[in-house]
Amino acid sequence: MAISQIKKFLEELGGQATIIDLLVCAVGLFLLFIWLIRTSLGKKALDNAPVRLNFMPPIWALIPFFLWVTTVYLLFFIKQRFFTQLSYLQNAVTENLILCIAVIPAIVTALMIAKISFVGGLKGLGLNLKTIGRDIASAFLNLFTVMPVVLAAIILTTIAGKLIIGDKFKIPQHEELKEIIEFSQWQVRALIIFTAIVLVPFVEELIFRGMIQTMLRNYLKPWPAIFISSFIFVIFHANPEHWLALFALAACLGYSYEKSGSLLRPIFVHAMFNAMSVLAALNQ
Repeated sequence: MAISQIKKFLEELGGQATIIDLLVCAVGLFLLFIWLIRTSLGKKALDNAPVRLNFMPPIWALIPFFLWVTTVYLLFFIKQRFFTQLSYLQNAVTENLILCIAVIPAIVTALMIAKISFVGGLKGLGLNLKTIGRDIASAFLNLFTVMPVVLAAIILTTIAGKLIIGDKFKIPQHEELKEIIEFSQWQVRALIIFTAIVLVPFVEELIFRGMIQTMLRNYLKPWPAIFISSFIFVIFHANPEHWLALFALAACLGYSYEKSGSLLRPIFVHAMFNAMSVLAALNQ
């Protein structure tokens, strides 16, 4: 199929992918093919994966998550109760500031739990600055490899949506990406970009992979632990239209953590994925 035909097909599905996405996916398909061959279709992918020794009770792994959610809802309740006259711009800034503030108790608590309950403390969790170079390089490969799967998930979701709802169905854009497009003030964009590329990847990987997936891994084999933590990650996000693509991404994040034992690797993959989304939004 010619590039122009592919582009037209994607536009008919809702314009969710670009030619750049296709080029990224072409590289990704090659890497995915190599990975499938080398791992016997994934069966041997996590053989000899490093073990994260820990003495973390299951309830401890959930404390940062519930603390994060509770803090977010509490701060949003205060905003809705006492700050009712905000402009659209002020509302966007306030909501992003809330997200920045709300993660602090969860991050501090998760790091304290890791320091107490993991053999090796934070390094046992997978936060070792000495592995940054290796993790960044591997994160690029992981991201490229999963992009064809993410794009396929987007296309399947769009096809299913059009069949069920009708031709008007379109996967909604993430709220923060909308705000980046709508607000030209660099201060506002900088805050939103910091939240999307730095803060969210760190706190989500710390909680969903570092805490929850590790807790599940104490009782399950690698792939079941990855899939269950990915499912929890997916339903945490509001838009069901994004769930299939997010599950593919989350499985990649979980795999990269289990394969390397480094939490920095899924953090970098997550940050790069969000950065690509931000760049695509800015170029619209």
